[in-house]
This record gives sequence, structure tokens and C-alpha cells, in this order.
Amino acid sequence: MTTVAAPVLATGHIGLNVADLDRSVDFYRRGLGFDELGSGADGERRWAFLGQDGALVLTLWQQSSGEFSTSTPGLHHLSFQVGDVETVGVVEAALRALDAEFFHDGVVAHGEGASSGGIFFADPDGIRLEVFAPSGADTAPAPAGPAPTCGFF
Repeated sequence: MTTVAAPVLATGHIGLNVADLDRSVDFYRRGLGFDELGSGADGERRWAFLGQDGALVLTLWQQSSGEFSTSTPGLHHLSFQVGDVETVGVVEAALRALDAEFFHDGVVAHGEGASSGGIFFADPDGIRLEVFAPSGADTAPAPAGPAPTCGFF
């Protein structure tokens, strides 16, 4: 058996299926600050490309119905990092103005004793999302105790 040297990989964009493209574009623009880089339609197939500073981050594909399932294999959650816990608070305020569903009250630590932490919430289709900072959550509660908070919400 031949082994191929592993290439250096970096995450590219993330693609999400959504039920209502307009609703999702509005949520990701107003709640998370993404810019709409492009959109299109081919008959009933609609899509949008979202990003920051011209770089593609997220693609939305209107080809679903119902809500995100946590009981089937696939995406667990999507996480976005910001520079500091204060910015997490700014994002939280924007999301609360959109009536986003939160899984915890305010910023929580990633686990007992962790300095990193953030907010955990759902988009309009129920897709689980996180916005976190690598430090600054030292005094925040850890809802899952020693288990990773981002794994159990």
C-alpha cells in the first residue's frame, strides 16, 4: 500500500442548505455582519455567497425544507472566531435583536477552567452556531462542566 504525503489543508468556505434564502441572507448579514458577495438563481434553484472583505466564507443553497437535524450524521455546529469577548457581546446583541434562539444565557466558557468561550445559538433553520473568543471567558459559567460546551448544546 502506498502512502501519499498529506497536503497542507485549510478550511475553505462552508456551504449550508437553507429553506428560505432571503431569510437566511438577512440573518447572516444583520446578525453576523457578512456581506453578500453574489447571488443567483436557475429556475427554482437559488443561492447566495457571503463573505468578509471580499473573501468567500459561507454559501447558502435554498434546497431544504424543515429544520436542521441533530439526530442524524452530518454537521454538528459551525463556529466563528472573533478577537475578544467584547466582540462576542456585540454579536450577541445583534442576534438578540433578531430574536435568535440561544442555547445558553450569555457568554459561557468552553469548559471548566477554560479562558475561551462564546455564545451558542441557532440560525433560522435551526443550524447550531457559535461565536467565540480565544480568551476572556475565565469567569463565565461552563454549562457542561468539564465536558466541552461546544460539543453538548
